[in-house]
Amino acid sequence: MPSNKSVSDAPITQFVNCMILRDHKLQREDLWVREGRILDPEKLFFDEQGYADKRVDCGGNIIAPGFIDVQINGGYGIDFSQASEDVSGGISFVGKKILEHGVTSFCPTLVTSPPAVYHKVLPNIKVYNGGPHGAGVLGFHLEGPFISVEKRGAHPEHCLRTFKYGGLQDLMEAYGSLDNVAMVTLAPELAKSQSVVQELCQRGITVSLGHSVANLSQAEEAVQHGASFITHLFNAMLPFHHRDPGIVGLLTSDQIPAGRTVYYGMIADGIHTNPAALRIAHRAHPLGLVLVTDAITAMGLPPGRHTLGQQVIEIQGLHAYVAGTTTLCGSIATMDMCVRHFKHASGCSVEEALEAASLHPAQLLGISNRKGKLDFGSDADLVFLDDALNIQATYISGEEVWRK
Repeated sequence: MPSNKSVSDAPITQFVNCMILRDHKLQREDLWVREGRILDPEKLFFDEQGYADKRVDCGGNIIAPGFIDVQINGGYGIDFSQASEDVSGGISFVGKKILEHGVTSFCPTLVTSPPAVYHKVLPNIKVYNGGPHGAGVLGFHLEGPFISVEKRGAHPEHCLRTFKYGGLQDLMEAYGSLDNVAMVTLAPELAKSQSVVQELCQRGITVSLGHSVANLSQAEEAVQHGASFITHLFNAMLPFHHRDPGIVGLLTSDQIPAGRTVYYGMIADGIHTNPAALRIAHRAHPLGLVLVTDAITAMGLPPGRHTLGQQVIEIQGLHAYVAGTTTLCGSIATMDMCVRHFKHASGCSVEEALEAASLHPAQLLGISNRKGKLDFGSDADLVFLDDALNIQATYISGEEVWRK
């Protein structure tokens, strides 16, 4: 008879000689992992005469929770908004490549597209955990098509939609399904948007405000109905004005329901947002800042012409433009670049820079009980960094998936 193997028989890995990010500070202590989760060593010593089956010398590196990118449109020649024959293969390919940027889970992002694209792409991808095959998928981020014509940016005008019914029917006509959707970006000034915000939130889908000409009271109303994120703050929205600060005003609004946090995405690539604007946002609302890459097909590729959904994109240096215009459209930055630039530009602590790419996106998506922290019981998704915040290794569920 095979014995019922107790959980305590599973091998234990002890990471030594490291600084770990726990309780918002870097601490010199060991990290213990069993069955893909972080273990409480005290329990281990009392219950099981603690020892490790395997020790990993971290060489004095920082260990932080794996990075989470909630807005990434593609990379390495793959465009998530193209209904290719092998949608899942493309997402897996990018998921594998971004391990070297410290990303352990992500939300593949679809820009405004015709219904046929959503109907083909969305059913093809299930939410899955990361591993040696690549970073895990937390669900899609659907950026559009319910956005403002004036602030559409690189989103094609002929694909934009308004809310006819103000509920599920609008969403189903556009997307075909809400299975495996983690987040929707919409413009809260559109008529009947508030009932749609409520509908999405009731289904556990994060609602983000963006590509919008909303005033502050429209944005506050959306938050009161459940919206909790701002898509790439300052970009594709009305500029801050002292009489009506628009969506930007949510960072210091006194109309946010008690106990709620409004998070906001920042593309910290040195191009989309001036360092002074990055500092203003961070100092106004440090606990809401979420680093996103907004990376497009051309991330990891040489300059030239590429696609983003229905548009042709031109890469010049670190800038990505809609071909023939000066309209910025996504970035070619990597998440580790964004972390380093944010730290340098804002003067924030190492801990704050790392939490903006891990803890905050996990809190935003409501998954901080298992991701974005190195608490006991959390998933052992880890990134090893040197003191200059260069990625040395990436682990998912306690297993090494990439090393420099």
